[in-house]
Amino acid sequence: MRASSRILLISNSTVHGRSYLDHVEQEIKTFLGPAETVLFFPFALYDRDDYASKAKARFVAIGYSLESAHATNNPKKAIEQTDAIFIGGGNTFRLLKALQDLELLEPIRRKVKSGAPYIGSSAGSNVAGPTIKTTKDMPIVQPRSFDSLGLVPFQISPHYLDPDANSTHMGETQEERIMQYLEENDLPVVGLREVTMLRVNNGTVTLLGSTTARIFQRGVAPTEVAPGSDLTAARRTQ
Repeated sequence: MRASSRILLISNSTVHGRSYLDHVEQEIKTFLGPAETVLFFPFALYDRDDYASKAKARFVAIGYSLESAHATNNPKKAIEQTDAIFIGGGNTFRLLKALQDLELLEPIRRKVKSGAPYIGSSAGSNVAGPTIKTTKDMPIVQPRSFDSLGLVPFQISPHYLDPDANSTHMGETQEERIMQYLEENDLPVVGLREVTMLRVNNGTVTLLGSTTARIFQRGVAPTEVAPGSDLTAARRTQ
């Protein structure tokens, strides 16, 4: 994670009672700053045209020009020319497979390392980590590997849900699945609850939003961190 990288990882793009990206509009505008053009990656959903239209309308409404990578003749060139990148949510396996098939992972990495703002929402946040092993999604397609962009040195688990003490459901909780991940892997995991996000700027990782996040590390009890907390120390454990 380079000090020049600027990254915004959002747990969810919609919240109950509000429209697409309403709850993060001001944060997006502040984060993008003087950027004018945004390249959108709609590959996590099946209907890419509809998804791109939705994203374009939302970004135009807040003052940005948005082009969709799926509609360009040369996505790699479009990555080079854009001011900022936005990867939307949906199915993480479908998203990663498309990025691999189109050979877009390395061009995106280079662009972000050069200082271009990167926004990820849900699946777009998942692929910002080293792998997608902590996604909650069903593997509806098979990517070549689980390795993803590696923009941050820890795993993301968006839509983190706490166990319901009153539930009679006996299935695994999200926390139990993350603990199983840590039995086989040593990368820390950030459980992002709804309406939370991570902002990376000048090498510092800050939790934003209205509630806490849960941090998981191998051999250490899970901890809660409050909004405004510096998560920079969430790196590979040795």
